[in-house]
Amino acid sequence: MTTLIGYARVSTDDQNASLQQDALKSAGCVKVFTDKASGTLASRPQLDRMLDQLRPGDVVVVWRLDRLGRSLKNLIALVEDLAEKGVGFRSLTENIDTTTNGGKLVFHIFGALAEFERTLIRERTMAGLAAARARGRVGGRPPTMTPEKIKVARQMYDSREHTVEAIAQTLGVSRKTIYRHLAPREGSSLERR
Repeated sequence: MTTLIGYARVSTDDQNASLQQDALKSAGCVKVFTDKASGTLASRPQLDRMLDQLRPGDVVVVWRLDRLGRSLKNLIALVEDLAEKGVGFRSLTENIDTTTNGGKLVFHIFGALAEFERTLIRERTMAGLAAARARGRVGGRPPTMTPEKIKVARQMYDSREHTVEAIAQTLGVSRKTIYRHLAPREGSSLERR
């Protein structure tokens, strides 16, 4: 008897897997394993747990191909490993079922297309970042220590009336940040106080 086992994955804790889980349960999955991890990570605890529990005749069901594999190579290797164990594979969105010959062919074609799409997205992202840098925009969070804050920190420190802790609290930063920005000038040392 065939048992359908679902696998769902979202990339971040902010994302919700309920859409995938509902689709998998509607497809007849008796159990759904869900990971909250990037698809690029080699270790996904729920995926590993599911793989350990599979038996010959089971069918792994995913909502979409990219929910399972890190890359085309990984996806194909994973589905081939399942086949060696007598376990089938289905993807609901792409309507792929490797328990049929036609499904095996479609799986390889869709897998190649999914990898191609990820590569295009990565290339567009890198091109967009490069264009932004060329226009003088730099990504990342703004610095916590502005030139004005550094000047105030230096004046407070040089007055010897304030501890580094008090300077940090006044400016709303950590002591480590103060030490980093008040690094010793040539020939002097920043004493810890």
